[in-house]
Parts: sequence; C-alpha cells; structure tokens
Amino acid sequence: MRGIWSLSVSGFSSGILAVAAAGMQQAQPPIAPVAAPVSAQQAAEPQIVPDPEFDKALPALSNDINAPLEPMLPAAQAPAETAPAELTQPLPALQGFDSTPLVDATFKDTKSPEIRYDTEVRGLDALKVKGQFNGLSALRGGKGKAANATVVAARGREDEALAIRLMKSLGYYDGTAVSTIEPIPGDTTKLRAIVSATPGKQYKLGTITVKAEPTTPPGLVESQLPLKVGDAIEADRVQGAEANVALILPQRGYPFTKVGQRDILLDDVTGLGDYTLPVDTGPRSSFGTFTTEGRLAFGAEHVSVLTRFKPGQLYDNRLTDDLRAALVATGLFSTVSVEPVRTGNINPDGTEQVNLLVKQERGKQRSLAVSGGYSTGQGVRLEGSFTNRNLFQPEGALIVTAVGGTQEQGASATFRRSNAGKRDRTVTLTASADRTSYDAYNALTATLSGKVSYDSTPLWQKKFSYAYGFELVGTNESVYDFGLGDRKRGTYFIVALPGQVLFDRSDSLLNPTKGYRLKLSVSPETSVRGAVQPYVRTLIEASGYYPIGSSIVLAGRVRAGSIDGTSRDDLAPSRRYYGGGGGSVRGYGYQRLGPLDPQGNPVGGRSLNEFALEARYRFGNYGIVPFFDGGNAYEGPIPKGTDLRYGAGIGGRFYTNFGPLRVDVATPLNPRKGDGKVALYISIGQAF
Repeated sequence: MRGIWSLSVSGFSSGILAVAAAGMQQAQPPIAPVAAPVSAQQAAEPQIVPDPEFDKALPALSNDINAPLEPMLPAAQAPAETAPAELTQPLPALQGFDSTPLVDATFKDTKSPEIRYDTEVRGLDALKVKGQFNGLSALRGGKGKAANATVVAARGREDEALAIRLMKSLGYYDGTAVSTIEPIPGDTTKLRAIVSATPGKQYKLGTITVKAEPTTPPGLVESQLPLKVGDAIEADRVQGAEANVALILPQRGYPFTKVGQRDILLDDVTGLGDYTLPVDTGPRSSFGTFTTEGRLAFGAEHVSVLTRFKPGQLYDNRLTDDLRAALVATGLFSTVSVEPVRTGNINPDGTEQVNLLVKQERGKQRSLAVSGGYSTGQGVRLEGSFTNRNLFQPEGALIVTAVGGTQEQGASATFRRSNAGKRDRTVTLTASADRTSYDAYNALTATLSGKVSYDSTPLWQKKFSYAYGFELVGTNESVYDFGLGDRKRGTYFIVALPGQVLFDRSDSLLNPTKGYRLKLSVSPETSVRGAVQPYVRTLIEASGYYPIGSSIVLAGRVRAGSIDGTSRDDLAPSRRYYGGGGGSVRGYGYQRLGPLDPQGNPVGGRSLNEFALEARYRFGNYGIVPFFDGGNAYEGPIPKGTDLRYGAGIGGRFYTNFGPLRVDVATPLNPRKGDGKVALYISIGQAF
C-alpha cells in the first residue's frame, strides 16, 4: 500500500486519500508505468520513510477510553503560531461538564400576533355524524384561535383523521378526507379551515358466521346476535350486538361466556364484508353452594339467607348481581364481591355445578350520628345515636339513642336483627323513656315495643313494604278535665298492636320527583285506666309527585285519620290526633290545630284531615319551594270538610347526598286567637 502512496501527491493526508481511491479502483486492469524525465527538484526530495521509523513516529495508544485527547504532532513539529491555551488543554470528564448555556436561549414574544380562523366541514351532513365531529374536532376545540397558520394546518390534519375514523365507524371504509386553509376574501385578519370528506360506498354484511360450541337451546348465540345480512357494517351496531351476547348468555346459564375478536373480510368490488365471531360459551351451569374468604362480617350460612335462588337452579347472573346488592345493603362491608367458580361436578340435568365465592372485607361496625331541627311550638330538638351494626352476629345491631330539646328529653335502646331468617325481614325490640312538655300535654312515658318489618332503604327501595308489632306503654300525663275545669294528671296503661302497609311507586325515599305513595296504618289498642277500653286508630295517607320540565316538581299530599271505639276524654292525650307543625299544616304551631280547652291549650281530637301542595323548583344544589297547606283536627271520629285552617309560605332547600336540608317559613291565613303570625321549621328531608 505504501507503494501506492509514492504515486500520490506529496503529503500525509494526501496519501490517505490515495489509499481510498486506490481501494475503489482495485477491480480495474493494471496500467503500465510510463517513463518520465526526472527533474533536479524531484531528485532532491527525501525517500520514502522506512517502516521502523514510521511506526516509531506514531503516538502511543492508551487503553483508557476516557483519557483526554493528545495533540497529533510532536512538540518539536508544532506550528510556530500555537492555538490559545484553552484549546490545548485536555477535555474535561463528561460527568463534570458544565451544561449551563452561556446565553439564555428562551425567546418570548408577548406581542406575537394571533391568527383567527373559521371552520367549515363538508361531506358529513348526510352521514349524521357532524355533531360527533364537532365535539371531537381539534379545529373546533381551538375556538377559532391559533398562534400561526402551521398550528391551524396541524389541527386540520388531525380532523382529517377524525373524519376518516367516523366514516369507517359507519361502514365507509373507502372514505377520504382532506383539509385546506384559504384566506377569506375581503377579510385579511382571518383564515378559513375546510375539512372535506368523501365517504365513498358503504360496506354491508355479506355473511355472518358464529364459531361456538352447541348450546341449549340450540342457536342461542346466533339468536342473541342482532345482526343480519345486508346490515351496514356500523361500529356501534356491531359492538352493541356483541355486547348483547356477552350480556344475555350469562343470564341463560352460561356464566363463563367470552366473546372473541371479530374478523371482517371486506370485498371492495362487491362492497360486502364477511363477518366471523368466535364465542367461547363455557359449560351450561346451575347454582351450587357458597364459600367465603377475607375478613368476614358473617359466614356462608347467612349469605344463603340473602339469595333469591335455590341450589340446582339454572345460573342467571342477574341473581348473582342481586345477591351482591343485598350484601352491600347490609352496610357491613368496605368491599364485597361475588364470583362464580367452576367445580367440574355435573348435575343429572347435564349442567355443571357452579359455586359462588363471596370475598368479604369487613367494614367499620360502629358509628355515631347526630340530627337536629327546630320548629315553632316544638322548639329545638337534637338527637344523637351510637350504633354497633354487627354486635350480635349476623347483622344484630345495638342502637343507643338520646334525645335532648327544649320540650323533649329521652333515651332508648334498640336491638335490631336485619335479614332475620329471611331476606329483607327486620326484627326490632325497643325500650325507651321520655319526658315531653307541649301545650297539649306534659308526659312521662316508658315504652316497650317490638316490630317485624319489611322496609325500604335508600339503596333498596321496595314497591311494597309492611310492618306489624306490639307496644306496651305506661304514661303519666297532664290532661284538662272539663268536669273540674282544670288540668290534672292521669296514668294510662296502653296495649297496642300497630300495623302498616305502604305501596310506593316514587323514585326516591328522601327526595321523590315522580310517582306516588299510598300508606295505611291501623292500630287496635286498649287503654287500661280503671277499666279496659278498646278502640282502633286508623290513618290513611296518599302523596303524588309530578315533574314539569327538568327543574320543577309539583307535589301533593292528603291525609285523614280516625279513632273509633272510645270517647276523647278516655284517650291518653298522647294518643289523640293533632294538627299543625312542620309535618302537618305549616303556619301553625306544633299540635296547635284542633279543639282547645278554656285555657287556650289544644286538647286533641279523634279525627284529622290535612292536605298540602308544593312547587319544588331546583337549581343546582339549591331549591325554592312555595307551599300551601290546610287541615284541622276534630273531636268526633269522622273528619269534617269544614272549619279548615290554611297556611302558606315559602321554603329553601339545600340538597345533599343524604337528602335535602329544609328551611320553611309560613304564616296562618285564617288564624285563631293565640296563633302566631310566622312559623319557622328546620329539618332534614322533604315535608312529605
């Protein structure tokens, strides 16, 4: 190779170029040397450097790849004019290199112009997807403003892709879209961004093939796939059909159904697509037993009480979801899930037994609650309670309650067993002692009561519910004696067997906006005060709710009550009917409506009738409610339609996740002597 260098231009670097050039010409035939005269200058040039001397002149190599670079020439051969000292210094190590820029390269132009533009979409109107396009459009999202034309163009390209996706979702797989930007004639401050879409032909289903194992009944998968030949290949329709298969089959005994990935083979000549869907149905199954795991609130035996199915019944995941909802409704779990588990056991009917695994994570059992309210005539009332929801497993709660107020004080202890041997059945035992002081009566009362009920909850509202039970009451009360012309105290012992049925077609327990409710309460009772005096208390109530638009609800209620079988004066004052108050006829004090004694205090009656009308207007979490109420209590057992007392007012509502906070201000429209001019009511929940 060095022989080649001898033919090249003098100089070290030129020799390297000659090597490269010679290397590229090795395939050419050799060229014969040509003799040329040699000048004196050429004869004086030094000879080729011998190999040993050449190797000695090369700088030594270091094995350290991080070592600083060394100068290429020996010091003796360095040029006369040396570079600045900084350039001859070794480079610093990479980890110690200071990357701080010498000059701040950040450029901010607060006066940079802003481009405005209009957006126009063409070709999508016939497909009825323009609304979807506008909601997802990058051009629309920019609200007609951009930093420069490049940004507008980039948004246009995004909208091109969006238009193509929307067209494909409707079966227009050949659809194209292009965006252009043009000036607006006569307006130099604006541009027009145009997205033009060309859908092309719409592809339709040519064949439909389902790959699945045989089912019972035959063709179950195909029957639940609502697609037919000739349908447009629309994404929403196809995905909805596949979702229907995944939904229905677990309801028909196939809990382990898995819908696979579809395949659609398009033919651009015919415009048809061959659709194939693989479905793994899994075994046809029936319900088996229960197992539980985790931090348990209760065991598998109580789980079976909450079910609405029996072992051996064909599997239906709606019943599994129903069980999960019932578990959540107990309020005893922080998390809970129900999962079907294969067993491999085949039943005589050919189905596979599937057990349900209930994974529990026990939640907090203890809670404190406080509620309160105020109303004219009843004063302030505060109630606090402590609850241990699972003290007596399973679902045996202890509830201790204390009541304090200007006119009522008391305490009670309640044992409550939820889902007592049967789903949704609640057994309650309560012992209480109260002291009350109202205009109608003063009473010291002790009560022992029990109740069996089938109740609604905010999570599980029922159309039909009921309750029945007993009450043993001992009460010492002040009562006006018309024979004496003055008040005196009397002691009453009362045995009652109250019952109630409720038919509820409203849409909410605490804040209904539509539907109606019908309630009937009947309580056969006897008062033992020297002699046994049986009687019957009856109360019937109906309420309805009718929405007007999205923000106004018209609500109405009527109520009537009767006590038959005894005279009013033989009834304990606390068992009589009274009208007036926040849950009755607003504008009048608590229990102020009805017959009065010569001292101007209410004495109650044996019958009652009431009505109430409200217009509930809601805006956000707030509401305004004008209302009009009427009613009265009567001495006889049959309520009258005359001598009604009316009240009207307006209320405010603050809506929370546990119900509305209610503040009502009302005034009596035809007051009697002693009735106040304004009444105020504060509580939680609607009036009815």
